[in-house]
Amino acid sequence: MNDRSAAPAAEGRVIVGVDGSEPSLRALDMAAEEAGRRGVALEMVISAGWPRRSRVPVTEADTERIRAAAATVLDDAGKRAHEHVPGLRVMAQIHTEALAADTLVKASKSAALTVVGTRGHGGFAGLLIGSVSLRVATHCEGPLLVVGDSRKSDGAERGTVMVGMHSDSDEPALRYGFEEAARRGSSLRVLHAWNQPRMPGRLQVPPSEAQQARSAASDLVRKMVDPLSKDHPGVKVSADEQGGSPAATLIEASRAADVLVIAVHRHQQRRLGLQLGSVAHAVLHHAHCPVVMVPTKAG
Repeated sequence: MNDRSAAPAAEGRVIVGVDGSEPSLRALDMAAEEAGRRGVALEMVISAGWPRRSRVPVTEADTERIRAAAATVLDDAGKRAHEHVPGLRVMAQIHTEALAADTLVKASKSAALTVVGTRGHGGFAGLLIGSVSLRVATHCEGPLLVVGDSRKSDGAERGTVMVGMHSDSDEPALRYGFEEAARRGSSLRVLHAWNQPRMPGRLQVPPSEAQQARSAASDLVRKMVDPLSKDHPGVKVSADEQGGSPAATLIEASRAADVLVIAVHRHQQRRLGLQLGSVAHAVLHHAHCPVVMVPTKAG
């Protein structure tokens, strides 16, 4: 039986969006694991509202049928979560007035972690990331875990948390990576993926400039990793840098990780176009493991 009461904001619970689809159930399993590691409650959220632009009049009977169907989905999901992580406190929330993405974004303000699958019911079969997940990724106000198809396999965990680092403003993501590795008892790999200097046409970057860029990248890694290593002496950490395409570098490296942590830079003023940034967008679509996106202020 699920507790339908609201969770205190200070509890720092893990929130997961569910709708009964296979991707949302994979997200539910991982959310339960994360809540268990933290020793906090798991709150399952489902949106059961009628489409706002529907031309069909909505009756009270329609609303009640939708709510009943949502309650069934939540009850089944609660049983699954309890079986997956015995002893876990599970709560459930049905929202009939707000869209799923808006509900999760609002809840993320007080959550330790928000979890979504890549797609839900109603998404196109070939779509890598559904509209709800992408909207939550764009606006989530706390750490967001996006669980994709990589969770289909039942292979053994690799025992590695990876942080993709780009600049010194990524410190919140790096700190989260250390904390996640400590929770899991895993090793941590910090990979600074940086853009190599390029010259037009067939011109080559002078060797001295290329070496300076690589030395600067190595210095940045040490500067950021060393202080956090002292704060987490129990975490075995390796740190390196790699020049090239940051997106391609992180996507390929994610094959060897259980979870990839990256920073998502939030701008004070809303911008047109791609809100996540090209690297975060590519990683979210193509990573070979679940991705945690940690919002940070843009430098």
